[in-house]
Amino acid sequence: MKYRITHLTRYTYEQDIANSYNRGCLLPRSLLYQKVESSSLEVTPTPSSLYSHPDYFGNLYTFFHVNSIHHRMDVKVTSQVEVMPRGLEGTPGHSMPWEDALNQLEKDHSPRLLQARMLRVGTRMAPTDPELAAFARDLFERGLPLLEGARRLTHRIFSEFTYDPEFTTLTTPVRTVLEERRGVCQDFAHLAISALRSLGIPAGYVSGYLETLPPPGKQRLVGADASHAWFSVFDPSLGWVDFDPTNDLMPDERHITVAYGRDYADVVPLKGLMSGGGRHDLHVEVDVMPLAGRETRSATS
Repeated sequence: MKYRITHLTRYTYEQDIANSYNRGCLLPRSLLYQKVESSSLEVTPTPSSLYSHPDYFGNLYTFFHVNSIHHRMDVKVTSQVEVMPRGLEGTPGHSMPWEDALNQLEKDHSPRLLQARMLRVGTRMAPTDPELAAFARDLFERGLPLLEGARRLTHRIFSEFTYDPEFTTLTTPVRTVLEERRGVCQDFAHLAISALRSLGIPAGYVSGYLETLPPPGKQRLVGADASHAWFSVFDPSLGWVDFDPTNDLMPDERHITVAYGRDYADVVPLKGLMSGGGRHDLHVEVDVMPLAGRETRSATS
């Protein structure tokens, strides 16, 4: 499936800005199942410097400095991406038992597994916690294939939690999401990651986009799409495999991957520092336009 993705971020300031230093994580990744045919980042006003480089996880970060006086800044990313089927729907039941996976992680010191072990450690946004471990522990009975456990956890979050864009903010703790049983895609990804890491299982955060469909009989709205998030689990025999708890599925052609990290803080789409400005308004538009149509069920972003 091919897509044209447009992501516009607009800052409007109460007062003039003298300097603005920014870091963006907005350019889609090239992967085995994802081909980036083109991708460009345009900043208005024109920055005095702009450069990109990959981070530890292979994400492409763009840094730029705007030093002209301005009261509004637009950052627009336009990408054309082809996403291929991953063919992993039947994989969970055939992955290795989760206890065997943990034993291999302890014994194998290859670079690939050492990096995975780093993603067993809790972070501020995805901490490890006995209560979070308890949330998932009954799903992982003895001998259960690791990815089948991740699939069950995905279904539990989808079934027991309410998608509520008004409930959480970027600072809402995972424990609050667990207690109140509501949140958004970012919260559900952090919850799954925290629960898995609390059991000793490597798990990472994935940011990207999801092709969304309008209600039957309605036209698709340009700019109605949004950034999406899901999680990835490491199986020593299969590598990293993704799950989307917001929609109770394994990501495939409709998920466009931008970045991988320990949690959201590693892959913030855009952040920076500025001189002046006072109060400001933030406006974000995301448009994921399929370049080849096909029928598929709706999903939540």
